[in-house]
Amino acid sequence: MQPVHDFPFPATMPGGLSCHVVQDAVSARRNQARTRHCGLRRASLLTALFLTGLHPLHGAQAATKTVDAGIPVSVATIRTGDMPVVLSELGTVIPVTNVTVQNRVEGYLTQVLFTEGQEVHEGDLLAVIDPRPYEAELKQYSGQLAADQAQLDEARMDNVRYQKLLKRDSIDTQTAQDQQYKVKQLEGTVEADQGLVDTYRLDVEYCHITAPVSGRVGIRAVDRGNYVTAAQSGGLAVLTQMQPISVIFTLPQDKLGMVWKRLRTAKTLPVEAWDSTDTTKLTDGTVSSLDSQIDTSTGTVRLRALFPNRDEDLFPNQFVNAHLLVDTEHDVLLAPTSAIQSGPNGSFVYVVQPDSTVAVRLVKTGVSQGDTVVVTSGLKADEQVVTSGIDRLHAGAKVTIPVTTTQGG
Repeated sequence: MQPVHDFPFPATMPGGLSCHVVQDAVSARRNQARTRHCGLRRASLLTALFLTGLHPLHGAQAATKTVDAGIPVSVATIRTGDMPVVLSELGTVIPVTNVTVQNRVEGYLTQVLFTEGQEVHEGDLLAVIDPRPYEAELKQYSGQLAADQAQLDEARMDNVRYQKLLKRDSIDTQTAQDQQYKVKQLEGTVEADQGLVDTYRLDVEYCHITAPVSGRVGIRAVDRGNYVTAAQSGGLAVLTQMQPISVIFTLPQDKLGMVWKRLRTAKTLPVEAWDSTDTTKLTDGTVSSLDSQIDTSTGTVRLRALFPNRDEDLFPNQFVNAHLLVDTEHDVLLAPTSAIQSGPNGSFVYVVQPDSTVAVRLVKTGVSQGDTVVVTSGLKADEQVVTSGIDRLHAGAKVTIPVTTTQGG
């Protein structure tokens, strides 16, 4: 760039221009030239700095690609084993016997011989209703029975004598026949008296209320001293049989064929009772019966399972999960469910190859239980499949396997 020289200017220029105006124009041109020169130098410096920094960054990326040997994943080994076929259904604990203890006669409740929550046995005396009115009635009709029985005995003796006299033609025939009718009448009277005696004897027995079954007594409904009527609402208490106890659960109708076939051959099927959260096993039992028809409103059929309940882990009306063991498949290929993926062509897994790459393998699965599933085709025993880190994989991807992540299927 050529420098702009300073020249002396006269005070006035030709054409009438002032010398100061000319000097201002020259100074402006000089400033513009300097500004363009500084801008070019600044641009050159930035370009050099950018090119200098680009080479180290490119080298770091190349180093990263060299160090990254593969995608870290967890794997599991396909193994051969047995797979139980278990159906898990929601059920309710229902007592085999649940009895409301009722009084059959009326009167004042004079004794209550049980405590709430007590375990009682069949035949134990629970309460007593005042038996004296019924005992008095029993004595009255017992006496009437004795009197009528004596008349019957006398009439029978007379009848025997009349029949002998009739054979000798020593008595009128009508008299002998009347005596026979009298005997029959008295026999009817004695039989009626006997019925009354038996009735009041039974009433006296009913005044002593006993446990119809063994079980636990619930909350008392009536206190001692109350006048109770026969079969009053609520009874005296509720007696629940705790051992054994049953669980009623429903089965979908599409599973009925498999279960019904097994029940006909095996007669009973093992079942486990788990708590409502399905995390804790409570006790073991067996399926005892299958309902006679399907509920059309729900498409399910009911089953009853019996449990000894020796420790009383099951409580009436408790919600539980029933795990019914229907069958066991032997010598099948087992894989973790976390290895099974879904794609447009069906289920598939990533199989680890000897060169530490993965291959996509289509598989078919069977029944599953927990975190294990049966593989019916597509895999072989001892092959390794990826169980975690799958979202970063593709066919042929390089993987690394930490030693602690390898596990059985």
